[in-house]
Amino acid sequence: MKPDQIIDGLQCGHFDRDSFVNLKAAGVHGVVITCGFWEGTLESLDSLGRWRDLIRENSDVAAFGYTPEDIETAAAEGKVAAILGYQNSNLFEGRIRLVEMWAELGVRVVQLTYNNQNELAGSCYEAEDSGLARYGREVIREMNRAGILIDCSHVGNLSTLQAIKASEKPIAVTHANADSLFAHKRNKTDDVLHALRDTGGVIGVAAYRNITGDYYSGPIEHWCEMVAKTVEIAGIDSVAIGTDRSHNFTAPDYAWMRMGRWTRGIDYGAASAARPGKAPPPDWFQSLTDMQIIPNGLRSVGFSEEEVAKITHGNWLRLYGETFRKSNS
Repeated sequence: MKPDQIIDGLQCGHFDRDSFVNLKAAGVHGVVITCGFWEGTLESLDSLGRWRDLIRENSDVAAFGYTPEDIETAAAEGKVAAILGYQNSNLFEGRIRLVEMWAELGVRVVQLTYNNQNELAGSCYEAEDSGLARYGREVIREMNRAGILIDCSHVGNLSTLQAIKASEKPIAVTHANADSLFAHKRNKTDDVLHALRDTGGVIGVAAYRNITGDYYSGPIEHWCEMVAKTVEIAGIDSVAIGTDRSHNFTAPDYAWMRMGRWTRGIDYGAASAARPGKAPPPDWFQSLTDMQIIPNGLRSVGFSEEEVAKITHGNWLRLYGETFRKSNS
């Protein structure tokens, strides 16, 4: 892939043909898509089926990214590779053998927990992080074996550190930021970033105002300043892009994303009572096509061509090569 070609480690929202056309125009040729949040096995299969229909109907601009080679092929052909991901482990439903089955269906990224503690590990929003559960260790072992990348973006810091230690392969924080740069429960402590660095893991720097803050959500140079400061903490080989962009989302979508079926009340997720609803996008990121300014933004804060290539796609490709199943069969 060329230095200006991008892999986004996480997006959510409702994708359609325009989404892929706009990503292609921005030079984005790989994106981890969110297939689900709270859904169990059957609902997750429905979601996967809809994604297959969408890619099939738009095969001139989109393809599935099951392997790093698939992503590079998509880039060479002017397409966007959709990498199947789930932001929760509910799709396993406590059945260890389903992990491999999902890998065979093409799933490549699964987050251990979403916003709540589950049977695997503690969430970033719990008052106390319970740490990694016995079942969580079994799932990590099976994800390593089956070829699914472990994501700890919404996982508590203690559980994340334990997951890094338990995993034989490097893991990802696909969409978060350094807590030392902007304090938020969703962001990761420096010791987590150091552990990622020391084990070959990767953090995707998010462009979501609620966890980025207003300053780093200003012009592109400000966001790239956050990327540069994250590199100072985690190292150039462990920092990539994970915007957490949620396009075409409506109020009911945000309600489902934050509250699912687990509460009758109101939960704000990464938002707050003072700033509920959808967060305004960063000033520089009003549409998907705006991602095309990221490479030059990185250059403007002092990154070399080699470093730009690592951040835009190289670090993700390396991690995918170390963790993804070699084929979807």
